[in-house]
Amino acid sequence: MSAASDAPAAALDLVLITGMSGSGKSVALRALEDAGYYCVDNLPPELLQAFLALPAMQGTGRVAVAIDARSRTSLPQLPALLKTLGGQARVIFLDANDETLTRRFSETRRRHPLSAIHPADADALPALAQAITREREMLDGLRSRAHVIDTSHIRPAQLASAVKSVIAAPAAHLTLVFESFGFKRGAPLDADYLFDVRMLPNPYYEPALRPLTGRDAPVADYLAHQPEVAQMQEHIASFLQTWLPRLAADHRSYVTVAIGCTGGQHRSVYLAEQLARQFAPRWSTLARHRELG
Repeated sequence: MSAASDAPAAALDLVLITGMSGSGKSVALRALEDAGYYCVDNLPPELLQAFLALPAMQGTGRVAVAIDARSRTSLPQLPALLKTLGGQARVIFLDANDETLTRRFSETRRRHPLSAIHPADADALPALAQAITREREMLDGLRSRAHVIDTSHIRPAQLASAVKSVIAAPAAHLTLVFESFGFKRGAPLDADYLFDVRMLPNPYYEPALRPLTGRDAPVADYLAHQPEVAQMQEHIASFLQTWLPRLAADHRSYVTVAIGCTGGQHRSVYLAEQLARQFAPRWSTLARHRELG
């Protein structure tokens, strides 16, 4: 690659949006456009370097590009192209469970890019399931190097907020994401580490605390006085303090720590908030709550 093609990429804040079809990439692009990014959807991978070298891009500063299975013939080139950018591109991978993806395609009546059969056809569901499986296999190499956001159980506004919080974090350092969730809606797909805290004392059974969340002072005060909660926080923190430096040395950009309780309202929210504050002095941290609006 020539020096001329290197220069524009080095000057840009480049965000690559990729992931499963039906996972919310259009919502993510709109959020980035609202944040001041110049956005391009469905750019073929082989045009990425030429696009970044355009004179018009040199003064843009912020660029977001969506590349996914619609470019299936040239998609295998993308990991190598990203490597030539020297880590300048931040990759956000949007995912969702198969049930959610199938439902979204069925509701919209849109055809999956890897399926030749329309969702309205009689044999669409088996064909759609096969297309989703093929797409997961095709995108596996990108997913492993990206920050993953599971959109299975979140609304568009929550996804937009999550994307904006990711791009607000420093690009050159490991970002630690603490995500609370409720097991009653399933474990998140984007977790690198998952901790189950359902055995801890539950504020739900205190009538005055039930309508509140782990971010409210009365719930936080209740949990702060429970020895088991403090012990759980200490154990999670000890694990992360041991292994985060090695993950950072392995050039990981994002690590998502999921903390789950039954409903995702009290205990998991409280611990996610506490751990984010605890690790903030050394690491870039984000707290995300799947079940809270």
